[in-house]
Amino acid sequence: MAAANENQKAQQPAKPSRFFAKREKVYPRSVKGRYRTLKWAAMVVTLAIYYLAPLIRWDRGPSAPDQAILIDLPHRRAYWFLIEIWPQEVYYLTAILIFAAIALFFVTSLLGRVWCGYFCPQTVWTDLFYAVENWIQGDRNARARLDKAPWTFTKIWKKLATHAVWLLIALATAGAFVFYFNDAPTLWRQIFALDVSPTVLWFMAGLTGSTYLMAGFAREQVCTYMCPYARFQSAMFDKNTMIIGYDADRGEPRGKHKKGDSWEGRGHCIDCTACVQVCPVGIDIREGLQMECIACGLCVDACNDVMDKIDLPRGLIRYDTEQNVENRRAGKPEEMKVFRPRSLYYTVVLVLIAGLVLYGQMTRKPFELHALHSRNPLYVRLSDGQISNGYEIKILNKTHSDAVYSLSLDGLQDYTIEMRGAGDLQADRLHVGADRVASFHIFVHALPQARTPADIRFALKDAATGETATYGSMFISGDGQ
Repeated sequence: MAAANENQKAQQPAKPSRFFAKREKVYPRSVKGRYRTLKWAAMVVTLAIYYLAPLIRWDRGPSAPDQAILIDLPHRRAYWFLIEIWPQEVYYLTAILIFAAIALFFVTSLLGRVWCGYFCPQTVWTDLFYAVENWIQGDRNARARLDKAPWTFTKIWKKLATHAVWLLIALATAGAFVFYFNDAPTLWRQIFALDVSPTVLWFMAGLTGSTYLMAGFAREQVCTYMCPYARFQSAMFDKNTMIIGYDADRGEPRGKHKKGDSWEGRGHCIDCTACVQVCPVGIDIREGLQMECIACGLCVDACNDVMDKIDLPRGLIRYDTEQNVENRRAGKPEEMKVFRPRSLYYTVVLVLIAGLVLYGQMTRKPFELHALHSRNPLYVRLSDGQISNGYEIKILNKTHSDAVYSLSLDGLQDYTIEMRGAGDLQADRLHVGADRVASFHIFVHALPQARTPADIRFALKDAATGETATYGSMFISGDGQ
């Protein structure tokens, strides 16, 4: 009978191996110290900028929006205080994004992942959600006990209160985001009057849900699994990059310590795991630099607090560089090299991008001219022997006042410009409204050219300022006869 059971078990398929361990929820303990204070300050400043920036006003004239920071999708404009970007100037946005990426690389090469630890939106909102959780449910041990406890009235109201505040914060976050795409005071009144467009409601619902999910549940998993920055950050590190480090030479061998015991033959680490308990991503920094570490410095505060209690010097865990570790082992003085080849390369690139953007803004034309040659037909031979070519002229008036322009061209002799359209249009008096794009259909009549196609250049002149803009095109006259 036993042999039969053994044979039956042997014939059963083996259970599949589990390659991924179930996530263990992280319960960071609150801590006080220099870096925790810096994180509070960074949170207050960044949240204040995010929530209040859409309310800042900026006078651009009667025909332009007065919101300092606005992405005006219906009119295809982007405003940033003095800067105004049209769709044709999307290269400015490209330059800004490249500048931001290089600036992040530059800071990382000097100070490690301080962006992740202090200013990343995921970090800021997760910190805020942790603060709410700690305020309502208690500190680390209380939260862990509450999760394991049976569902009682106390557990239910604490959980409901926590998630209600989270949802309010997420809703405020979504509302502030849509303010960047709409006039903030107007949208604010519409929200309270329950007169909001379905598009805005759908955006707010989606952003509320994503904020609630990312900061309330995903948390450190976003940094570890979703953010690509953690995967390639080490490519920007060198021996002089500031990173969170555990001084193993001083701390090992670690072990428990009682007051009055000698420190002879043992390290200063008492294996209290305070550094692990406060870590928002749940790692043990004593195991060395890890991909998950966001360089927030909370483990430094926790360790320094323990060192103060046992009358030992601070700095067992601290911001340090690999070069300084090697210098201490070799008996050399510590040093901080800011100016090194990597940082100089980044500086040159940043200055170059900033210079190009500044030059582009300083030389930015108040209006633009574009001319598109008609292709059907390419040309028409008139009864008097002249050749007619059709063009669509587009004038972009980037100023905030109406303008009058005159249109002419170079490259043809004895030509005439015929305007087509409603009203009495004249090539020397083209009216374009403030902050508008105007299109005109014209025909250019001229005698057949000896060379076809002939290169021509349209010229547009502002009647008030005398400034000109040009655009190259061609005049086609068949075989040129």
